[in-house]
Amino acid sequence: MQKKKFSPKLQAKIDSLKSKREAIQLGEVSFASKVLLAPMAGICNAPFRLLMEDLGAGGTVSELISANGINHGNDRTLSMLELDEREEHVGIQLFGEDTESMAKAAEVAQRYNPKFLDINMGCPVRKVVTKGGGSALMRDPEFLGPFFAGIRKAINIPLSIKIRTGWDAESLNAEVIEKIAYNEGIEWVAIHGRTRTQQYTGFADWDYIENIAENSILPIIGNGDLHQAYQVQNRLQQTKCDALMIARGCLRNPFIFLEAFNETPDQVSLFDGSDYFEVSERLYDYMLETFDNPRIQLTQMRKLIVWFAAGFPSAAKFRSNMFASKDLDEVMQLSQNFFMGLGDRPKYINYNEVFMNGGHG
Repeated sequence: MQKKKFSPKLQAKIDSLKSKREAIQLGEVSFASKVLLAPMAGICNAPFRLLMEDLGAGGTVSELISANGINHGNDRTLSMLELDEREEHVGIQLFGEDTESMAKAAEVAQRYNPKFLDINMGCPVRKVVTKGGGSALMRDPEFLGPFFAGIRKAINIPLSIKIRTGWDAESLNAEVIEKIAYNEGIEWVAIHGRTRTQQYTGFADWDYIENIAENSILPIIGNGDLHQAYQVQNRLQQTKCDALMIARGCLRNPFIFLEAFNETPDQVSLFDGSDYFEVSERLYDYMLETFDNPRIQLTQMRKLIVWFAAGFPSAAKFRSNMFASKDLDEVMQLSQNFFMGLGDRPKYINYNEVFMNGGHG
């Protein structure tokens, strides 16, 4: 199945910015650029990943998927493993705390043909951590060697990990884990620049990430507080990291993977309301192709389009109308009226306000 084209106007802007990207190689895996989509729970399903690839993400990772759910044959969990044949640079992320369980689940996940598998060692939410998964794995480095080795032995595709700087400010140990990962054949390490106790509050510690990247044997991907295109561009120009990951930043600016390569990304966006509506239409197509359940389609479309609208005039009223809508036809009509009615009015986002500081992977 071929990917669709946007309108000539929008496609020309996308192609122009994509031409400024450079492909990279991390271990055995190639990506279309140094700026990748980070895994986010409840968000990084196939439609969203496809859309972000269309809009310049150099690669993507699935939302975190439970190893226990896979091994118990849970239908919903297994459906999360399904990749779209049009996805070009995609990995599957698993979470769990038991070596045998993770190895067995990795074997199953590999059958879905991802480019790589990733171990979630960064999720800070209680229901994951209390069972010993996510960022709780960072508390016992001695466990990690056999843990990585057991999973690595079960698969024949690249394996990566995504971690935090440590459990708390008194136990920063990402550099210790990077060395263990290298010894066990891990392909690269992605580091979110916060501790587990920070959750998504405070600021990412980029000095710590950069110090690890400068001295690391493995490729390092930096992640955290890359909310604006100029922040991504500035970091690309100075980082010792091999690549960057964007999470929340792309929810309010789906064009951030492209605008990071704009020569003046801190200026007025190249993309207007009509472009945002085209993107919403593309997301709509992908949702219908992927999900049969109207409730899932409606829930996903409403929340994502509302995030896309953030920063535009009258976005609060639009948000209220969207969450009162009962079906997809109404969602798309409201979206068309809103985005197409914006004209050339610019988007402005207050990046000082708290945005999605709950758990999302």
